[in-house]
Amino acid sequence: MKALKSNRISMIGVPLQYGADRIGVDMGPNAIRGSNVQARLESLGYQIHDLGDIHVNRTIEPYQTGEKLKYLKEIISVNSQLCEKVSAEMGKGNFPLVLGGDHSIAIGTIKGVLQHVSRLGVIWFDAHTDVNTHETTFSGNIHGMSLAVALGFGHPDLVAIGGLEAKLRPENVVIIGARSIDRGERTFLKEQGIRVFTMHDIDRFGMKQVMEEALAIVTNGTDGVHLSLDLDGMDPNEAPGVGTPVSGGLSYRESHFAMEMLYERDCLVSAEFVEVNPMLDQNNKTANTAVELIGSVFGERIL
Repeated sequence: MKALKSNRISMIGVPLQYGADRIGVDMGPNAIRGSNVQARLESLGYQIHDLGDIHVNRTIEPYQTGEKLKYLKEIISVNSQLCEKVSAEMGKGNFPLVLGGDHSIAIGTIKGVLQHVSRLGVIWFDAHTDVNTHETTFSGNIHGMSLAVALGFGHPDLVAIGGLEAKLRPENVVIIGARSIDRGERTFLKEQGIRVFTMHDIDRFGMKQVMEEALAIVTNGTDGVHLSLDLDGMDPNEAPGVGTPVSGGLSYRESHFAMEMLYERDCLVSAEFVEVNPMLDQNNKTANTAVELIGSVFGERIL
């Protein structure tokens, strides 16, 4: 499958904060919109259909101590809606661009894409690996479990979204920028054989080599690639408006170079940009950076 078969992009906002259990990230989609993402993409020749936001119930009961996974019911509801919306747009031949919201929304995005792309590669840019399960989580925050769920591991009601057969294969997944990995996640990643490029690898080999290896993995035998980009993959000096910042992340230019290589490879069939939290941002810097990265992954160049 070739990326961007048409120039039609369906933009879907998901103002969800329950997966992170931190106020503010629900304002991420509108912050990205407010940084002129639609005008930027239209200037590159794309037709943008902004579908608005997935409905999130703002009046649910506060998280109750004793529940293993926080806000499970509402996160299932939101991701089920998102799965259906993404699948419907792909059925029309449109490219789904999902704006978060916390990273638990990757469950719905990926499950929706899997309705049309059975063998999907995924590049996961993140300071974290998000492969905790209900057995290994310390926090109970589902945004730290989304990749595990997409691989078929975790709470059965989350895994069942979009159908049990809709799941990623570990050999088609690459994580880039990781530098904060829980003990249970280390075990999971080794058992599943998932390739992780930590910041040490990027320091040692450079982004060009890392991306070349990553692209070789995610395009090997797949029918398309999904980009899941958490802004906390970048260094907090570059993207301060995130809920779980970790020092020593990707630089501005490393991040753009990676997006430029993705565009050149012409393999993307879907993308999401998540974890922009305007309440923690500085002069909308993180939302602006997200839009600039979106520009690069859709073909914007310096010259």
